[in-house]
Amino acid sequence: MTETPSTAAVTAMTPPHLRVARPVRDLRRALAMYRDGLGLSLLGHFEDHAGFDGVMLGWPGAAYHLELTVCRAHPVPPSPGPEDLLVFYFPDQAAWSAACERLSRAGFTRVPSLNPYWDQRGRTYQDADGYRTVLENAAWPGAAADA
Repeated sequence: MTETPSTAAVTAMTPPHLRVARPVRDLRRALAMYRDGLGLSLLGHFEDHAGFDGVMLGWPGAAYHLELTVCRAHPVPPSPGPEDLLVFYFPDQAAWSAACERLSRAGFTRVPSLNPYWDQRGRTYQDADGYRTVLENAAWPGAAADA
């Protein structure tokens, strides 16, 4: 029988870094959309690494980043679903409105969310590969506990 770590042990651990990786059809287009639309920085990139090209985007110092890849040898078609979401919380109305405008200008299309919860205080956008991003005009409920 495998034991699970206690809550105290997990709390004492350094949180792992999260990478969300997604195949895309056009790496340059996807890079521009996410960089310009969400204001993400290019954290790293690689070319022809075992047949893959890719970029890592995020905010410096954050515990997560987004990786976008293209496979040269055997392209992997994107296969997003309507609930395959990146969700970003913007508690400030002006910052949220500005982020919504940037996504539209960067080429994202506003779409209705499959889950109506996201349409109550947010907007859902879809990129050229069909991946969805939600901009929620609220604070992340766990934010106070994260601090």
